[in-house]
Amino acid sequence: MGMGTVRGNGKRGFVSEINVTPLVDVMLVLLIIFMVTAPMMTQGVDVDLPETTAQPLRQKEEIIVVTINKKGEIKLNDVQCNQAMLKQQLLTLANNDKEKPIFLKADKMVPYGIVVTVMADIKDAGFNKLGMITQPPDKKT
Repeated sequence: MGMGTVRGNGKRGFVSEINVTPLVDVMLVLLIIFMVTAPMMTQGVDVDLPETTAQPLRQKEEIIVVTINKKGEIKLNDVQCNQAMLKQQLLTLANNDKEKPIFLKADKMVPYGIVVTVMADIKDAGFNKLGMITQPPDKKT
């Protein structure tokens, strides 16, 4: 009936109800758009990160270095050990000074799982400062 309705006394009054059908239509369209675009937002974007030529920082105190070679052998300050021995030694070192930095030096051919478990052992021992030793990029001349 348009904008007004006829009442019992013959006068027209305003409709006080909101028509929600267009609102529901718009909301469903927005929901579909977000459902389609959301998976695209989780994919990564290829970015070429800059290489740095910064000089290494000098250390005043003796540092702890955990090394993993390509065979998966673990060394703590050039002393070969297995993972259980490493964990025990790290706990002993953590009792002396938990704020001492530890550096992890792993060969790039070592499986990711081994590196992560060693990192977890270092964190479980109580060390908060864990650094990774990397090799600077080759200079192309």
